[in-house]
Amino acid sequence: MGRNRATLADVARLAGLSKTAASMVLNGREGTRLSAEAHQRVFAAAEELGYRPNMAARSLRTRKTATIAFVSDIVATTRFAGDLIRGALDAARERDHVLLITETQGDAAFERYAIEAMLDRQVDGVVYAAMATRRLTVPPAILGGPVVLLNAVSPEELPCVLPDDEQAAVALVEALLAHGHRDRIALIGRNRLKEGDPEVSIAAPARLRGVRAALAAADVGLLAECFCTEWLPEHGYAAMRTLLSRSPRPTAVVCMNDRLAFGAYQALGEAGLAIPDDISVVSFDDDPIAAWLRPGLTTAALPHERMGRRAVELVLDGGDAGPSYVPMPLRRRRSVAAPAAGVPSPRRAPA
Repeated sequence: MGRNRATLADVARLAGLSKTAASMVLNGREGTRLSAEAHQRVFAAAEELGYRPNMAARSLRTRKTATIAFVSDIVATTRFAGDLIRGALDAARERDHVLLITETQGDAAFERYAIEAMLDRQVDGVVYAAMATRRLTVPPAILGGPVVLLNAVSPEELPCVLPDDEQAAVALVEALLAHGHRDRIALIGRNRLKEGDPEVSIAAPARLRGVRAALAAADVGLLAECFCTEWLPEHGYAAMRTLLSRSPRPTAVVCMNDRLAFGAYQALGEAGLAIPDDISVVSFDDDPIAAWLRPGLTTAALPHERMGRRAVELVLDGGDAGPSYVPMPLRRRRSVAAPAAGVPSPRRAPA
């Protein structure tokens, strides 16, 4: 495929200049003392011949290959992955870089192989990404050059890009407070493992801190906290049924993620209660289904596209060790309203 590829010598010959002069023009070198007409001849010759620079030769001179490795555990096949990768790809393309993407599926042996293969290609830096926002161990092989963690932290002092879960929780609670909810706000999704083990999650404790901080600032306490073994719809459903069985029942519920909120919606519907007329519901993540619920779910969106972009920018520009937080936009939909003046008892949910 490369036998008929135009060379710099071909461009110089067609432009009637030396190879050195043609190279200086194509590389944008200043002070060449060449006329504007000579510059035009070089560019015209390059276009006519379809000349492309030899990146291998250029990398030997510059020690740069214009490639970035994107190494992830299983982020590439999750429902949110497209935005993470799209942001990283866009940022790389804008800087004339190519993104090399590999997914390890948690296989340590394959991860070593994939990383070695990318390092053999002399990548300019590595974005090391995780599906869940958590603490992880960084492979020693990639620590010799620029490394940025995406959606993760590590014991090593490295730049990392994280969603601002704590401030997102503050914004959600403040939205409820602004509508008049005060002493009857409940929380669904407490989970000791997620809150206590940073290798499982650093999002859960951050969200909990934000909820508590916003309530404390308003001198408000939680009516109830429901623990869930997983953040899945069935657990949100069970937690909501538990809340409805108590008196007084909440006027508003904060769910620790959208999937819990989906289950809460189901339980409220079965109990004959309307959202937000009877109970307001807010959540985190902005799952694609959140906008399709009726009413649409108010939720704090994971800013994955901006996170992916920021990670590539830090690889290329450098950055201080520690977290770079990306705000989570609040998607205001129709699941929040003022508490009802009279609070009816819910119809008994089916067993």
